[in-house]
Amino acid sequence: MSVSANMSYVLIAYNEPWRADELARLVVALRPGIRTVQVNDGQSALRVCRKQPPSFLIADGELAQLDARNLLHELRNHQATRLLPAIVISDRVDGVSVRAVRPLAPKAYLKKPYSLADLRVRLNSLLPGRRIVSTQTASATGTLSGFLDRMRSNNAGAPVLESVQVAVAACMQTEDWDLAMLESKLSSDPQITARLVSIANSAGQHNGAVCKTLGQALPRLGVKRALNLTLQLAVQNNATLSDPRLKHQAASSAEYAQRAADLAHWLASRLKLDTELSYTAGLLHNIGELALLRSLQEWLDSGGELTEDEIHCALRERSASFGSALRAQWRLPLGLRQLIAAFYSLGAEVFTREALVLNVTGSLLRLPPSSPIDDLLQDRAVRLLRLDEATLERAPRERA
Repeated sequence: MSVSANMSYVLIAYNEPWRADELARLVVALRPGIRTVQVNDGQSALRVCRKQPPSFLIADGELAQLDARNLLHELRNHQATRLLPAIVISDRVDGVSVRAVRPLAPKAYLKKPYSLADLRVRLNSLLPGRRIVSTQTASATGTLSGFLDRMRSNNAGAPVLESVQVAVAACMQTEDWDLAMLESKLSSDPQITARLVSIANSAGQHNGAVCKTLGQALPRLGVKRALNLTLQLAVQNNATLSDPRLKHQAASSAEYAQRAADLAHWLASRLKLDTELSYTAGLLHNIGELALLRSLQEWLDSGGELTEDEIHCALRERSASFGSALRAQWRLPLGLRQLIAAFYSLGAEVFTREALVLNVTGSLLRLPPSSPIDDLLQDRAVRLLRLDEATLERAPRERA
């Protein structure tokens, strides 16, 4: 196999030749005219890279002779390939494997078997050259409405907060961490909270009472397993919202989630109710909005277009359904889901006092700053909890 000097190309190193060919066709469809080179083992990939560095590498995690981790290690030790952008596609997504690859800085670490549609979106955002926006892309992606219909039941959730990714990386550098310290670092992230609660309640972890909060999930998982799971989630959910409109909205949504969590905790504390459960429900109440923003970014990355009106319309009409789908997909406990639903409205069913707290939290946050607080005194949940005007006035609607 020969590689012409000074010619940009994408190297595809994959064990199965038919998979390598499939990936090559996808790359060419996204970047017409770009050259691809295929190899089927790690040593061949290393030789090609040393002869003429590619502009991008797609590597099978389980390459023969030299697996993707060791291949990347070799490449990072040579100046010409030290910053070579790469995607790794692997069977191994356990914490140990992810932790071993993370310092080698792949652009993405994906799990087998990959979804061709999802990989198309990811590659279109990462490959060198101009992103394709054509009838071919449009036909593959369809309409925005159809795309979001598909993503509703097949999306990875919200991006993990950058601050949490930094904290997790720091955690991995030391053994001196306990559950309380770990909870303090993770408790602001809706995605991490929801997924660890979900995993703690899975068949393999279930032991006794149902976990509904991060504080209940962490002891069941243990520090080491929780850190490894968090690292996996950080790698798999490190989506970058590069569109400034979506990035700004995501920051606002995350800040609003934290305000809801803090306010629900404050109210529950005053009423001597379950503060941790109330905090968790407040934090997770708008995770569907964050997941939807990620899907809108993927729409843009696939070559779609997005107006301000379409963003606002999608948020208004689809956030709730994205959130419901995620909570069902992750099998979050029914009691926690009912609390989250109570943030928006109280149904006719029997509800707990914590549900009333979430409902008051939603009402307080939705109350315009110019409106007097006594507008809420006749609110059903306020009356049932016997909250007076002084307490409502003191409630921290804004973050300190």
